[in-house]
Amino acid sequence: MNTAQLKSYCQSFAGATEQEGKHPSNILSFSVGQKKYAYFKTSEPEIWRFSVRVTPERFLELTDQAGIKPARYMHRFHWVTIINAQTMDEEYLKQLVLWSYQKAMSGLPKKIQNQWTESE
Repeated sequence: MNTAQLKSYCQSFAGATEQEGKHPSNILSFSVGQKKYAYFKTSEPEIWRFSVRVTPERFLELTDQAGIKPARYMHRFHWVTIINAQTMDEEYLKQLVLWSYQKAMSGLPKKIQNQWTESE
């Protein structure tokens, strides 16, 4: 899955918003409500590195793999950074993004969750 396809997939969820942070953060983040579920680094030397939140079990599993490392500053919340998303299995990557979206959605008030799930 290339960067454009991954961005499109991240935007496809109900209530998803995209926001580009300028210097010093230089990230393109995807959120539902005010809860972030994925982001890309948009500056060198880490341009287009992709980060997503995962379960604690998957965090340990994924960070043992080459090309995946704990996300800077966010690792304590079980976020991982995928150096090159094109090297990962597409279906597995989609599962990771979907879980991260669902985790972010679950942190929102029920009224907002219902609003977006009813509009699907």
